[in-house]
Amino acid sequence: MSKIKLIIAREYTTRVYKKSFILLTFLTPILFAALFAVPVWLAQIKNSETKDIVVIDHSKSYQAAFINDDVYHFTFCDETLEDEKKKERENALTGILLISGDLTQGGSATMYAETQIDLETKIHIERLLSDYIETQKLASYQIPNLQEMIAEAETDVHVATIRWTKDGDEQKGSAEMALILGMVTAFIIYMFIVMYGGQVMSGVVQEKTNRIVEVIVSSVKPFELMMGKIIGIALVGLTQIFLWVVLTLILTSAMTLILGSDQIVNTDNQEALHMISEMSGSLNLGSTLLYFLVYFLGGYLLYASLFAAVGSAVENETDTQQFSLPLTIPIIFAIYAALYSAENPDGPLAFWCSMIPFTSPIVMMVRLPYGVPGWQIILSIITLVLSFIGSTWVAGKIYRTGVLMYGKKVSWKELWKWLRY
Repeated sequence: MSKIKLIIAREYTTRVYKKSFILLTFLTPILFAALFAVPVWLAQIKNSETKDIVVIDHSKSYQAAFINDDVYHFTFCDETLEDEKKKERENALTGILLISGDLTQGGSATMYAETQIDLETKIHIERLLSDYIETQKLASYQIPNLQEMIAEAETDVHVATIRWTKDGDEQKGSAEMALILGMVTAFIIYMFIVMYGGQVMSGVVQEKTNRIVEVIVSSVKPFELMMGKIIGIALVGLTQIFLWVVLTLILTSAMTLILGSDQIVNTDNQEALHMISEMSGSLNLGSTLLYFLVYFLGGYLLYASLFAAVGSAVENETDTQQFSLPLTIPIIFAIYAALYSAENPDGPLAFWCSMIPFTSPIVMMVRLPYGVPGWQIILSIITLVLSFIGSTWVAGKIYRTGVLMYGKKVSWKELWKWLRY
């Protein structure tokens, strides 16, 4: 056991002190905080550019639709399109809007410009014309106060969700927050398995290529070396994720103070923040975090042991693609299964994928916020643990032989022989 601790310490310190680890650890929270702060900052910047648009309306029916504001300035003329094109080059207009005929009877509205019109301008013009035509149609019905009646009839219904326990107690739920929490935790586990499982495989290949492993296995057993490497890299990943969370919270709080909390929590989004706060309170974050750690570690240990076996069986990193593909396919499938499981968390796809150990760490995290029967959680965890033990035994058999095997092309048949040794 003491030798495994030494290997864990070696793997941990070697990777934590790397420049790439330090750089990524500090840059990632900055990017996360920027994703939060930059939109807020950009929202405070008002567009000072004026967009001059010439309107040629052959139908003479839509002049009232175009209202000038601080950004858009419309000018109406009766000249031909070719004449206005010449003026556009001289006056640097944003564009020319040509309306041909009645838009409700097959007419067309076309925007001409030397450069591609931006989507915001196109949507703004379409909205002005649509609102104007809708108003004219309503007026043609000659029903008094029709617009006011329609405005009063518009209703936004919010359906609250309540869960009740076996004791009959009621608890407010939130499908939206359950979806967000489930997908975020599932994606974190997916990224962790892919990133750090690949590091285990890459580390084994490098040590085998450099012949360092020959020196190491002279004093420790191959199984101890494999377990020390897997656990050491797992601790590196946990350290990095912990630092990401802490630094992101610190940077986000600092940017909130710099930008001003009154700008972030303004009248427009106070209601949304209050709703999010209420929905977050409806979730049992404590138990979700506990299950997250269980499936987080269980999924990583399962795949990391198999990745270590692949790394020990090949000569170089180029050959890893052949043997790592069967390992990556279940991980990718788990993400797709998680997306469908979010829509139907109690469906057969969600159930079976949360039981199968190769997909359960990701799919079960999507199901948990919606409420999963206790027996399913226990069965899923037991299956995951037993699969990890079995994969570790298989990986250990392959690792023991493959880590010292050189100059021989490995095939699936050869791997089967190693398992029987």
